[in-house]
Amino acid sequence: MTDVVSLAAELLAIQSTTGSEAAAVDFVSRWLVARGWNVTLQEVSRGRANIWGSRSGNDGGVTFSTHLDTVPPFVPPRLEGTRLFGRGSSDAKGIAASMMVAADRLVSNGEKRVEVLFVVGEEKGSDGARAANNLRARSRYLINGEPTESKLASGAKGSLRATIRTRGREAHSAYPHLGKSAIEPMLELLPTLRKLPLPSDPMLGETTVNIGTIKGGTEANIIPAHAEAEIMFRLVGDVEPIKKMVLDWAKGHADVEFGSHIPAQRFATVPGFETGPVAYTSDIPLLSNWGEPLLFGPGSIHVAHTPDEYIDVEELRQSVDTYEKLAKTLLAR
Repeated sequence: MTDVVSLAAELLAIQSTTGSEAAAVDFVSRWLVARGWNVTLQEVSRGRANIWGSRSGNDGGVTFSTHLDTVPPFVPPRLEGTRLFGRGSSDAKGIAASMMVAADRLVSNGEKRVEVLFVVGEEKGSDGARAANNLRARSRYLINGEPTESKLASGAKGSLRATIRTRGREAHSAYPHLGKSAIEPMLELLPTLRKLPLPSDPMLGETTVNIGTIKGGTEANIIPAHAEAEIMFRLVGDVEPIKKMVLDWAKGHADVEFGSHIPAQRFATVPGFETGPVAYTSDIPLLSNWGEPLLFGPGSIHVAHTPDEYIDVEELRQSVDTYEKLAKTLLAR
């Protein structure tokens, strides 16, 4: 059988930041075809495709799914002691390798009711998952992979993006009274964001908000006419009260444009598996046609998207057994 650590390292050696997943898609597709899988490539955009690997008889079965894209920049793999480092080691190429090995092991042992779905674009808009939900899915259960520290996630926070814009009037900076700064009111407004009475949930915890980007102006000697900030909420409940809160907060000071929204989720769990909630979102809400969702994966989100992202080698190997056990438990129901 394929060594999952070696397979993960091969995947990590392929640059596949969002929008540039073609080489990783080709590698995974060839790996599956070589082992007798029926592979369907679903084009998402030019040069980018989802991978659907199937065997005969998956009606009512289990689909393993995760994403092949990573955030930039590319960080090549390296093995140091018990840790495999590299961009995507925990989020989520290590998980993809573990799912590939677990699924192939199940098939080799006679279980045909298993499929794999590897999507593109999860790190930036989830266009892959949106497209994959149009495929003729047959599975009863979807096991989605994100770094949950080898626990079955009992729930996950949702998300809401919003862009805040302030406007002014350009003028020569030597005569500021002839213009109106767009940046100064933005700087006054953003600190008050922390004073909003954001809701909490007994399981998922606090609603949080991050001011992710700020940009404005053109030159130091020009009064700025435009300023913009992007913010992101991590939701624990209904999105509509948050939207109303933000509109009331910005009224008379700034314009608000809401972006993508993913709802907070509660997931099925299985007796005998450790559980716990996570604060991040996944593709699960966008894959509603793929069966009852569960969320599980080795690795920690705390190191994902960092220069020193890694996954513990032993945890990675154990996750293959866990995925196999989880699938067998679900298929026995």
